[in-house]
Amino acid sequence: MAERIYPAGPGYERFKKDLARLTGIDLDIYKYQIHRRVHTLMNNWGHTDYGEFFRAISSDDVKLGNFLNYITINVTEFFRNPARWDSLREDVLPELRRMYRGSLDFLSAGCSTGEEPYSLAMVARIERIPCRIIALDLDEGALRRAEEGRYREKQIAAVPDDLREASFTSEGDGFFRVRPELKEMVTFKKANLLEQELPSGQHLIFCRNVVIYFSAETKIMLYEKFYKSLADGGFLMVGTTEQIFEYSRIGFEQAGPFLYRKPSGRVLSK
Repeated sequence: MAERIYPAGPGYERFKKDLARLTGIDLDIYKYQIHRRVHTLMNNWGHTDYGEFFRAISSDDVKLGNFLNYITINVTEFFRNPARWDSLREDVLPELRRMYRGSLDFLSAGCSTGEEPYSLAMVARIERIPCRIIALDLDEGALRRAEEGRYREKQIAAVPDDLREASFTSEGDGFFRVRPELKEMVTFKKANLLEQELPSGQHLIFCRNVVIYFSAETKIMLYEKFYKSLADGGFLMVGTTEQIFEYSRIGFEQAGPFLYRKPSGRVLSK
């Protein structure tokens, strides 16, 4: 049977408002594709109207978790896009160390199940750069898994050999756990990136593969928040399918592929 896509009428508008009250997720920030994702799941679960679908996910924590995982698209891995991590080790961190003394502040925006902030912690540790990492995500289930720091062997396959043994302990059942000294470097927090204030004075912000489905207006709003959150001279790294076309209007300078920098002494453009 062909998938039925229900029209985005008044029922869908009510569904979006109810969902926002329940979870804090505003579906209007996404591109039109999110409508199809909602209805694909709605169709797969056999629901025929928005009210019925909302009652199902709001009364069942497992279904709600599955819905949020599907909508927020938690796709991540350790050291995703290796060239970006090479750039971090060879260019970004040495430049930040040249500019700043003492501990650095890093932000992983949309951290999912923790692979990105733990990757960042591994690099900082082996480069002997003291840092504090704040990792934010809206998905409570993903954050619980991130805080547990327990991964299957195939999930850590991309971790470089010089980091794997120093970063994980084997549990003997095909699982590996992040070492305590690495976990202590990362603080996980639930946050809605668009609605909540972001920590200031950040020297590096990672936001990769988070805004793919956001509308153009929402992307600009978020990039402006990142600009304000960065310390002078700080860096923003985005995903390899993303570009900030209006980076100069926001105030950024392009520092490399998918890498932007907040110059010293600049003020956010109006």
